[in-house]
Amino acid sequence: MNTQSFRQNNAWLHTWISLLPGWLLYAVFFTGTLSFFQDEITFWMKPELHASQPQPDTALQAVTAMQALAPGAALWQINLPTERYPVVNVRWFAPGEPMGRGSGEQRTLDAGTLEPVSERETRGAGFLYRFHFELYGLPRVQARWVVGIATMMMLIAIVTGVVTHKKIFKDFFTFRPRKGQRSWLDAHNALAVLALPFHFMITYSGLLLFMFLMMPWGMDAAYDGDRRAFFSETRSRGAPMEQTRSDGDITHAALTDITPLLAAAQREWPNGVGSVQVSQPGRSNARITLREHGGHSLVDRGNSRQMTFDGVTGERLPDPAGRDVSSASAVYNIFTSLHLIRFAGPVLRWLMFISGVLGTLMVATGLVLWVVKRLPERRKLGRTPFGHRLVETLNVGTIAGLPVATAVYFWANRLLPVSVAQRSDWEIRLFFIAWALCLLHPLLRTHRQAWREQLALCALLLTLLPWAGLLTGDGHLASHLLRGQWLPAFTDMTLLAFAALFALAVRYLRTPPAPQPKRRAAPVATQGEAA
Repeated sequence: MNTQSFRQNNAWLHTWISLLPGWLLYAVFFTGTLSFFQDEITFWMKPELHASQPQPDTALQAVTAMQALAPGAALWQINLPTERYPVVNVRWFAPGEPMGRGSGEQRTLDAGTLEPVSERETRGAGFLYRFHFELYGLPRVQARWVVGIATMMMLIAIVTGVVTHKKIFKDFFTFRPRKGQRSWLDAHNALAVLALPFHFMITYSGLLLFMFLMMPWGMDAAYDGDRRAFFSETRSRGAPMEQTRSDGDITHAALTDITPLLAAAQREWPNGVGSVQVSQPGRSNARITLREHGGHSLVDRGNSRQMTFDGVTGERLPDPAGRDVSSASAVYNIFTSLHLIRFAGPVLRWLMFISGVLGTLMVATGLVLWVVKRLPERRKLGRTPFGHRLVETLNVGTIAGLPVATAVYFWANRLLPVSVAQRSDWEIRLFFIAWALCLLHPLLRTHRQAWREQLALCALLLTLLPWAGLLTGDGHLASHLLRGQWLPAFTDMTLLAFAALFALAVRYLRTPPAPQPKRRAAPVATQGEAA
């Protein structure tokens, strides 16, 4: 096979393997990009928490608050406020109560007053995060298989795209505005090359996260099919969270002052303490465990350093023995940690977010380019084939419709009464109702009108969102700025920035495309040069 034929075959593969899962990949990229700021969006969607302001003694006051909230508990788990989610989340377990997901009592405390806060029922950005890799409505395992297969096709599309465009880096510096197909091709190339390392990393690492689902044979062979034992061994470090056994020798004893313990951790951990766990509080066998904030290791994913102290004397106890991480596990953990970026600071998180936006636009421009390339064929036919019309409809309903549905989801969070039953489920239902309407809308309008109207609706919804508090009595952009509530204020301003981008897109579509000059017939370009 000669080079020309090889590139043409890759161009054909790139075109169709990108189109078939393209709308799903767009949704995955879109919701995954928003998930980089999952904590911030969830905090914004709970206005009751916006007044929470951490204080230097918040950790100490949280332990004091737990003594009043759950004096007879067997274990307290206190998650301290962070710059991304500045509230205190506490959980406690009664003696003898099993410690699993969904058990125990939970409360959210104001980080300044340490008073319980009644927050509205919402899944926040957690819904968008779960949709990113589990969709919604499908059984979890099947949904992950669908997303995993689409991710594999995305990786093939990236590789074939690089092979197809032999002048890809030269084309990156070329943009010819308002030239129809050429403009869309230039935009697609630029978006693909600008964040190409990110696109490859995020796609490959996403596949790795599905590895044990899609290729479990080695794990099953090594652990005789006991997958729970495998995950327990690979993810655990030190002693698991469990109640300390009580017997007749246990007596009541006052809990030690936690201040020197926090100071010792602060000296050793630059990022400070992220959580405090107290087992058997008020008893002579009490233990206090501090875990580092933001201390997730890239190599040992999901684990952070910890210190354990005697809960009565304050004496530091030996740290639990860590586990060795194999080279294969280290590589796996590094890639998957980069995908999740739970370790990242604000600058890196914004860089990843911007790269995610570029990736989302890369998929979108590829879908639009498929339609634009086939316009001359449609003009010759004098009609629009069903397949072309279907792609046009799905493009508008997905590329513009998904942002509209997300804006409706945010509006539902503000407008639905706090006391309504199944409130979080209704937020999600309205999201899908709005998306379904956006998919139907292009069938009733011309292609260009549908684009303009949906993009204009999204711009309007996002523009008004920061001021929704004027209708509901919750905070709004002006009040956030006046009160120094910077986290929800920055979220509001980000919404306005995206509203401006959608408004620019509407303005662009209002200008009719320039007529293409007639040119003499030229030698037929390879499919790779036109794809």
